[in-house]
Amino acid sequence: MTGNKTGPKGPSKPLTDKEYEQMMNMIRIQCTRDEICFVMDMSDTTLNRRLKERGVPNFEALYKKHSSEGNVSIRRGQWNVGVNKENPGMLIWLGKQYLGQKDHVEAQTNITRIPFDGWHIESATKPDTPDAD
Repeated sequence: MTGNKTGPKGPSKPLTDKEYEQMMNMIRIQCTRDEICFVMDMSDTTLNRRLKERGVPNFEALYKKHSSEGNVSIRRGQWNVGVNKENPGMLIWLGKQYLGQKDHVEAQTNITRIPFDGWHIESATKPDTPDAD
């Protein structure tokens, strides 16, 4: 017996270097744990167990540490597109989604002061009312 856990799909196998690199690339492009588990065909429990075998406490720790690498790529892309003017709309959207960027709306109000020279009341009579029949 090798000591590997046997699940519904058979014996579990260790996470290969290629699979680990694939997972890291998916984290960098902001894939969720569920998406990564789907692509790697394993449960989140198995994923965490495989990561512990590599000395990583859990998926959340790995994600927190490496997802910001994707944010750096977004910033780099925004900078390059800002210079090259290729597709700024997409990078603006990405910046809003992942970097907390937002549009800056500047409101300007113009108030014109009208001089007041007092109230003028021409008459204090009631307006004519029609007779009721």
